[in-house]
Parts: sequence; C-alpha cells; structure tokens
Amino acid sequence: MTSTDLLADAFGRIKENVHGAVAGLTQEELAARLDPGANSIAWLIWHLTRVQDDHIADVAGTEQVWTAAGWSRRFDLPFDESATGYGDDPDEVAALGGISAELLLGYHDAVHDRTVDYVRTLADADLPRIVDTRWDPPVTLGVRLISVVDDDIQHSGQAAFIRGVLLRRR
Repeated sequence: MTSTDLLADAFGRIKENVHGAVAGLTQEELAARLDPGANSIAWLIWHLTRVQDDHIADVAGTEQVWTAAGWSRRFDLPFDESATGYGDDPDEVAALGGISAELLLGYHDAVHDRTVDYVRTLADADLPRIVDTRWDPPVTLGVRLISVVDDDIQHSGQAAFIRGVLLRRR
C-alpha cells in the first residue's frame, strides 16, 4: 500500500460519511439547526466539500469543480463564488436552507472524483513539496492533504451527529 492508496481510502471514507449523513433527509431536515447559532447538515456538507474543492484545486493547479462544472450556479447562494464557509455567521449558514440532498451529494461526488483522480497521480516524493509559504513552517502537499481529510472527517461527523438527533425526534 502506498501513501496515495491511503489518501484515496481516506477520501473514500469521507464520501461514505457524507452520504450516510445526508441520504434520505428532506430539505427541512438538512437545513435544521439544533439551536439558532448552530450549523446545519446542509451547511456542514457544503462547507467541507467547498474546502476540499478549494484546497485540491489549489495544489493541483486546476479550476475548482464549483465554478468549472457550474455547481455555483446550481446552488445559487448569496455568497461570492470563492466563499468556502470560513467565518460564516448564522445568517450565512441559514442561506443553505432549501438545498436538496441530491444537490449536496452531486457536488460532493464530483469533488470526490476530482480529488481521487488527483491523489492517484501522486508519488511519495511529491508529498514534501511546499504548497503554502504563509505558515511557519511552510505547508507541504502531504500536510495540506491530511488537513483536508481531518477537516472533512470532523464536519462529516458533526453532520452525522445532527442527523442522529433529528431522526430520534421524528
């Protein structure tokens, strides 16, 4: 097993977690918030997918799936096209109300496919490449990819938790 096999497996597990958190929920359930300041499942899945899309496109030197494949138009959110959800306030989280499971999963699956295609091109020797000098120490490709995996696992777990609460309330 190679490092790229491990990364592809990790991103595959994220996809499974995302589908598990979203599948079969209504738009209302996807938009539900456990309190007025909390994130919704829709926002969490959109955000984790936007971060993955943004970060993978950056290290791969490609356009984001969000813009290249027209997902930003399909979501029709009142945000700048470059928004990924960092620092969103409760009103911005609420803007993800009305988003369907099909739309969320379609975008996530497209980003997942692009991510795995990119990861499969990598060799172990690529992982120490510096991709972000704004940090001390500078961020390597390997660290950036693990950072995306970590963020996505956390947010997909949060979405699964909210799903569990909502299903118990049915």
